[in-house]
Amino acid sequence: MKVAIIGATGYTGLELVRILLNHPEVHITALTSERFSGQDYSSVFPSLRGIIRTSLETLNIDKIIRKADFIFTAVPHKEAMDIVPQLIEKDKKVVDLSADFRFKQPSTYEKWYHAHSSPELLSQAVYGLPEINRKKIRYAALVSNPGCYPTSVIMPLVPLLKEDIISTRAIIVDSKSGVSGAGRSLKTQSLFSEVSEGLKPYNIMNHRHQPEIEEQLSSAAGISVSITFAPHLVPMNRGIISTIYVRLKHSTSAQTIQNIFNKYYKKEQFVRILPEGTLPSTGFVRGSNYCDIGFCLQGKKLILVSAIDNLVKGASGQAVQNMNIMQGFKEATALEHIPLYP
Repeated sequence: MKVAIIGATGYTGLELVRILLNHPEVHITALTSERFSGQDYSSVFPSLRGIIRTSLETLNIDKIIRKADFIFTAVPHKEAMDIVPQLIEKDKKVVDLSADFRFKQPSTYEKWYHAHSSPELLSQAVYGLPEINRKKIRYAALVSNPGCYPTSVIMPLVPLLKEDIISTRAIIVDSKSGVSGAGRSLKTQSLFSEVSEGLKPYNIMNHRHQPEIEEQLSSAAGISVSITFAPHLVPMNRGIISTIYVRLKHSTSAQTIQNIFNKYYKKEQFVRILPEGTLPSTGFVRGSNYCDIGFCLQGKKLILVSAIDNLVKGASGQAVQNMNIMQGFKEATALEHIPLYP
């Protein structure tokens, strides 16, 4: 299958290339970049010397449509909403890694981002969490890849909300992310001297991923769910760990919690449920498409901990997983990387 990546020189674009180069059903036919157009991809990313010989090109929608059957859009928010409709109109399948199609209501998106120029596509876009929306993803033309923080939060909470055993009134989420989550563009707050030797909270109660998380949790619970969300930046390249504090409606056993997680995820290759009291680490999922989930229970107090690689399960790995489902390929194709530990 011929595949194009629009926006191939960000971290998610690079990760897509790295994964797809090992995909036996895929041939990368186009990589776009406005900044590096005309340069060999391996000159921008020397780690790929001798592995890929594709040159970067300026985005030309007509050329992309001719060159590719399946397209990943890994561009900033607002840019995707102008590009994706043209691809869908030509019957191309798309996985979009921006936030432009993650919300069902244009008003929610516009409150947190910008005015939306393609609201008509929001109703047909499928939220791309494979373990939760696999059936819808299989028949979708447009899949909106989840954010990295939302993936780490939604995965452990959905089973408990669907089983109606936790209160929706006091969910507190403390998440910590590596610096690559801020993207590859130059930002003062991402410089080594700004990040190294420290840990800092940011955008508490005002992070764009909060409404995305709440919309998906509300859908799972069948009622409105709000959370207290506190993201932090930690001095590491990649990884997210989310510690989630919830309260049970009734006292229950650790085995019951374990059974609920097993009910939803036992057959899921990329979700690893740990025994009660055994907690995840970003180091144990680095470079992989795994989501590790652990928990601790004390009376009605339940603490959940999840860990993902923000660039793989939190972005490009999940995007390829979605592509595999959409195309009828084996879901784990090109994604069975063993975590890079230590």
